Amino acid sequence: MVTDPFSPMTLTRGPAMKNRFMLAPLTNMQSHADGTLSDEEIHWLERRAEGGFGLTMTAAAHVLPAGQAFKGQLGVWSDDHLPGLKRLADTIRAKGSLSSVQLHHGGWRAMPEFTGQQSMGPFAHADTNSRAMTTAEVEEAVEAFIAAAVRCEHAGFDGVELHGAHSYLICQFLDTGNQRDDGWGGSFANRRKFLDTIIAGIRERTGPQFQLGVRVSPERHGMATVEARELVESLMLSGQVDYVDMSLWSCFKTPVEEEFAARPLIEWFTDLKRGNCRLGVAGKIMNAATVRDCLASGADFVLLGRAAIIHHDFPKAMAADPDFASLPNPVSRAHLLGEGLSPGFVDYMASWAGFVAEEEVTA
Repeated sequence: MVTDPFSPMTLTRGPAMKNRFMLAPLTNMQSHADGTLSDEEIHWLERRAEGGFGLTMTAAAHVLPAGQAFKGQLGVWSDDHLPGLKRLADTIRAKGSLSSVQLHHGGWRAMPEFTGQQSMGPFAHADTNSRAMTTAEVEEAVEAFIAAAVRCEHAGFDGVELHGAHSYLICQFLDTGNQRDDGWGGSFANRRKFLDTIIAGIRERTGPQFQLGVRVSPERHGMATVEARELVESLMLSGQVDYVDMSLWSCFKTPVEEEFAARPLIEWFTDLKRGNCRLGVAGKIMNAATVRDCLASGADFVLLGRAAIIHHDFPKAMAADPDFASLPNPVSRAHLLGEGLSPGFVDYMASWAGFVAEEEVTA
């Protein structure tokens, strides 16, 4: 077990991370309407790369126009996106960080006002007025994820991460409600077939040093903890995945399911066999002490979200001060602008309760 957050971390494929800090994939709504990267988004990620993160990951990038779930979402479904993607990959590398694009499809959570069509997922979903995908549409989505990974490799990224969490499309296929009868649902083996087929396709069509991660959320999104443990362990032992990113909401929370309440959520995943795969955790990691606690609990690395928004240089700050802690919320708009967020990104963060301080109104 490695507990020093500043020790390098090798991955099965590609270059090693210089430390145990990964930038979590963070929605920022800074891309152009056609999915191309903006100068603002490149600047935001460049600041995190120069701030000391061992791997800098993009926000969720949709692999099909029908999968867009956010205003200003990054796209990876067209070669028209390649110039911006290449510029970003080159920028991150020049700042000394590894780079990854998170591949995403909104499924039910895609927004008709952006896509121009009814949202869809593995099965109909009344709450979002979504329809069930046809078998051909499932196969099209699989191909879109694989093609997007190939596109990211061509752009120069070190790897990609599959967004299998938070009730987006991959997670929807894993949902116990997915009882499709065409081989893409029903048993757990068939519910995970969508993810497994994408992984196999990426491995077949990208180079031997291209890195692949998977994000998983084990609670609240339609998959029982026992299945989440089975999924994560099998991914780590498959030889096809370089790291698994566990989105835990809060790393040391008590699990929702009573049978797992005897120990913190993080420990139900750090105790799994992992072969040569690395396991990372995200969830309310806001200070140096929690970083060390996560590594001491068996995680190989940490992913920072809110702390990285507030401090572009959290890793460097912790290296300088072993007791470093993020500023508490709310933080000022001026602070966030100084940390490399665009005005639009700050407006989005202001929609998170208590994150951004309300500005005083002067007479």
